[in-house]
Amino acid sequence: MIKTSRVGEANRKVTFVLPLDTPPGPVSVVGDFNDWQPGRHELRKRSNGTRSAAVEVRSGAELRFRYLADGGHWLDDPDVRARDGRDCVFVAD
Repeated sequence: MIKTSRVGEANRKVTFVLPLDTPPGPVSVVGDFNDWQPGRHELRKRSNGTRSAAVEVRSGAELRFRYLADGGHWLDDPDVRARDGRDCVFVAD
């Protein structure tokens, strides 16, 4: 699941959310917003039984991303329907 919220007039906070144990082990969200660098946005445990990571981007930015799980396994966001052939695509409205 992805959530967005306003940060000022021109920016959005995009929060990437996954269940705590699916997939097991550490997971990072990697994409064009962090130069596809694993570990820069590792999902952290939340009190509600999920884990999340957030990034701030310009409103309307088109984000290409995937999740990178333990052992080098790439995952798509289950709630994002748009793909560009390989990556998930999300527009930060």
